[in-house]
Amino acid sequence: MTNQIYPCLWFDGQAKAAAEYYCSIFKDSKITSENPIVVNFELKGTRFMGLNGGPKYKFTPATSFVIECDTQVEIDYYWEKLGEGGRFDQCGWLDDQFGISWQIVPAVLGKLMADPERAPRVIEAFMKMTKFNIQELENA
Repeated sequence: MTNQIYPCLWFDGQAKAAAEYYCSIFKDSKITSENPIVVNFELKGTRFMGLNGGPKYKFTPATSFVIECDTQVEIDYYWEKLGEGGRFDQCGWLDDQFGISWQIVPAVLGKLMADPERAPRVIEAFMKMTKFNIQELENA
């Protein structure tokens, strides 16, 4: 397929380990090709390239991957799996063990925020959270 857009993630020699790690977390995921420099993989149908580029560049939260979750069980799953060995932050953000930032968010958040009367209460509720709690957001 020509003109396909996909992210290239720069690792310090850990591209294959990262690809294997992510593929173990996301269902319907696989490594599609690899060589000493590049590992191509798919997570739930989305293509990624892992590059063993060396220590020059590091990941920052300026780029993050968003996972919308329909249930609290899904939020809990991704929060625990991706956060293992990483760092948790406010409002559903975490950095995994490789330094990549993820946002684990409830799919219902957009709907809750679209209600002008409810939105300030929802914002107040989630600003106090690290991991999102769907029930607390719906109760706000």
